[in-house]
Amino acid sequence: MVHQHVLDRVFASLADPTRRGILIQLGDGPATIGELAEPTGMSLTGMKKHVQVLEDAGLVVTEKVGRSRQCRLGVAPLDEAMAWIGFYQRLWARRLDGLDAYFTLQPGPKGQDS
Repeated sequence: MVHQHVLDRVFASLADPTRRGILIQLGDGPATIGELAEPTGMSLTGMKKHVQVLEDAGLVVTEKVGRSRQCRLGVAPLDEAMAWIGFYQRLWARRLDGLDAYFTLQPGPKGQDS
């Protein structure tokens, strides 16, 4: 069962291009806040705020390692989002198949060979 509050947080988090970039970067493996901030030119404080939003949504997991904070992907909420998207994908595919069948069975305009 998909929980609406989980979806709300996931999609709100993914709405920001900086946060999507963070997820792409973490797809290559764990990184510190500093490593995430470096290519963007963003301050550590700014990056930490973005990471916190992703962490609140469950898309990123952080762990204190020495003096830095290590970030890695957390995928469980994406599974719920994919289940939600998959439901609507199947729904629309069925509707479009029905529409295609309807138009296939319709006779052509009068006066034209079909």
